[in-house]
Amino acid sequence: MTSDQPPASEPIDQAELARQFEEHRPYLRRLAYSNLGSLTDADDVVQEAWLRLQRQHDAGTAGEIDNLRAWLTTVTGRLALDYLGSARVRREQYVGEWLPEPEVTSWDDPSDRITQDERVTTALLVVLESLSPAERTAFVLQDVFGMTGPEVAEVVGRTPAAVRQLASRARKRIQDGTPRFPASPDEQEKVVSAFSVAWRSGDLSALLGVLDSAVSLTADGGGKVPAIRQPVHGAELVAKLLLGWYHAPSTAGAWGRAVLVNGEPGLVVFDGTHTGVFAFTVDAGRIVAIDVVRNPDKLHDLPTTGAPDWYLGASPDEAGPTSTE
Repeated sequence: MTSDQPPASEPIDQAELARQFEEHRPYLRRLAYSNLGSLTDADDVVQEAWLRLQRQHDAGTAGEIDNLRAWLTTVTGRLALDYLGSARVRREQYVGEWLPEPEVTSWDDPSDRITQDERVTTALLVVLESLSPAERTAFVLQDVFGMTGPEVAEVVGRTPAAVRQLASRARKRIQDGTPRFPASPDEQEKVVSAFSVAWRSGDLSALLGVLDSAVSLTADGGGKVPAIRQPVHGAELVAKLLLGWYHAPSTAGAWGRAVLVNGEPGLVVFDGTHTGVFAFTVDAGRIVAIDVVRNPDKLHDLPTTGAPDWYLGASPDEAGPTSTE
């Protein structure tokens, strides 16, 4: 006697399931981070995705998952969307300005070259903060990670037509809030290097030469370390603030190191007491935004090997390399 029931799926060994999950973990972390702007929250989301996969295994249904990557993408996307709601409440209570947690890598980190296609810049993360959770999720999943409208609709719980509207509104906001003429990596490296030389040597004129007239400076200390509470605008004000901030007597021994911040040339700077990560937005060859994260809770795994590239107050000839040398 034959049965009309389909054959039961073969059970998957938990160790094999864990191995497959680990293959997808870097991708899932990038996806969650792009949605949340927090590596810490992204790790929590990915861990929860693993726990849900384990529950599928314990229930004997893990073998029914046809495409593990797609299943994990949907689960991670939904979890990140849920996290966004609670994260917004926490950020409204944040002390001072909230900036995304920077993803910092050294210039010679080969793993950084692998993920450029799915990387979100600091400038993009800042604009994403102005979107609704659904708009943000729709844009990230569709425009950054290449998911289809129906796939995104399943994550956000909307119709494909609604997803098209969400993504369209998000693209308009992002177009208005990101550079019209963004720099290539080489161009940004040159601009950041010129900024470093002018800043560390105290050259106000040279510093003004690399700053856009309407440049903004935003700092995130989280109430943990000193930082300006409100963004500062205008080249002269920003330049004088930077020179006064990092050339005070208390900053003896302050130094800088060239790094990649969310895949773009940036800086790690130690002011003699606290460390900050500087991300730069460059448009038409000038710096239009400087975002500085000083909150120690957001600074993890910073590159620390080797000597600093330069010291504040040192002349260019005395300071050593300024970029990838």
